[in-house]
Amino acid sequence: MSRVAFDTFQNVIDGKLVSTTNTRHGINPARLEELPSVPVSSQDDVQAAVNAARRAATSWATVPLQERQQRVVQLADALVSQKEEFANMLTLEQGKPLSAAAGEVATAAGFLKGIAKLGLPDTIVVDNEEQRITTRYVPVGVCVGIVPWNFPITTISFKLGLALVAGNPIVLKPSPFTPYCGLKVVELAQQFFPPGVVQVLSGDDNLGPWLTAHPGVDKVSFTGSAQTGIKVMKSCAATLKRVTLELGGNDPAVVCADVDISTVAAKVATLALYNSGQVCVAIKRIYVHSSIYDEFLEAMLAAIKKMAVGDGLDSGSFLGPVQNKMQYEKIMNLFHSIQEDGLNVTTPHPEKTFSNKSGYYINPVVVTNPPDTSRIVQEEPFGPIFPVMKWDTEEEVIQRANDSRDGLGASVWTNSPTQADRIATQLQAGTVWINTHSQIQPDVAFGGHKQSGIGTELGIEGLKAYCNVQTIHQKKSGSKL
Repeated sequence: MSRVAFDTFQNVIDGKLVSTTNTRHGINPARLEELPSVPVSSQDDVQAAVNAARRAATSWATVPLQERQQRVVQLADALVSQKEEFANMLTLEQGKPLSAAAGEVATAAGFLKGIAKLGLPDTIVVDNEEQRITTRYVPVGVCVGIVPWNFPITTISFKLGLALVAGNPIVLKPSPFTPYCGLKVVELAQQFFPPGVVQVLSGDDNLGPWLTAHPGVDKVSFTGSAQTGIKVMKSCAATLKRVTLELGGNDPAVVCADVDISTVAAKVATLALYNSGQVCVAIKRIYVHSSIYDEFLEAMLAAIKKMAVGDGLDSGSFLGPVQNKMQYEKIMNLFHSIQEDGLNVTTPHPEKTFSNKSGYYINPVVVTNPPDTSRIVQEEPFGPIFPVMKWDTEEEVIQRANDSRDGLGASVWTNSPTQADRIATQLQAGTVWINTHSQIQPDVAFGGHKQSGIGTELGIEGLKAYCNVQTIHQKKSGSKL
């Protein structure tokens, strides 16, 4: 197996490394330094990639499932063999601490291997003397995976693994903010897949619309904001593309009165702030029973105070910078609106919320008991800032937790299984965790309700999303026509 080098970055089209006339570069969010140049794909590049994928589609669909699974596992092993190089590049382009970056590489490999265990056997619906009816799942065709900037390797593993196991070629489009690791994952994959089966295009804001509108694409899987997801869906509708949308979340955590305060407070704080809050299923609204509210808040702030904010390459950093200028300014705007509205801000580092370091650093901000109508409650901040609110009755907190246009994840924290079940089953979210949050695994469906998305990724349901359903209806000999 050959290793990939991280000195130059190119598209992969039809099994070949391809440069472009125009290039751009990413920014290291910790130091605001330019990273190496990456391609800016043209419409000709898009056409070339789609043509190659269409040529590869028929033959790849006929490769036996077991072989497709084995090749996905081989890619996972190759990714692990270069974990240190991928982790270092991920920290440079995304900003997360090196330990978290290494964890993301390992997690992505684990997802690839887990997805490779999934299968879609035919289902015999009817089998009698007169007829046999079978339902089977066949590859949907050329797929496009549009990848976000917060977890650029993990989300590639979702889309790549599911598409390939289902028998489809895929063209990946990494975020313009974090293109580097995505380009190298696909370069690495060329050793295990035929030309045209796994491709990647780097580009600017034009690239996504070109891909979603292309008539040669059969399915699009998009992870990102709801606003962009709506645009993707409109574009796909013109040619009736299949579409999976994993969009934003405003995940509530309901903390009940019987929890171990110090333990749960530290866990909830960590799950709200991991990756500097840039997680679609991060805890974003915390509802704490009024009888323990003050003590719980104090314990949370104590835990947050231990979380060092700094360059991801510094071993002591627990939280890195926000990934890009656009997101940094969005959070600054939200913080200023909180101040203008006179809301109560309780933070371990009030003197340096927005650090004077040369990067997009934001120290954690906790907003205590804001009104339910405030922006910090209604909007997804996607950064290290969140509200903590009191509740008294289950009926009340369930209503407030559900009062959101989003419905990606939610969690309930209690030592009572009865109370946990009673609350969890009434929360409007694609995934509800009990005494944990944000746990995702390859054999379990992951998707959102309401404006948090359409369809699911992962699990058998996610694999089926990369297939068309086909029914074989056979009349048996001797039966009447």
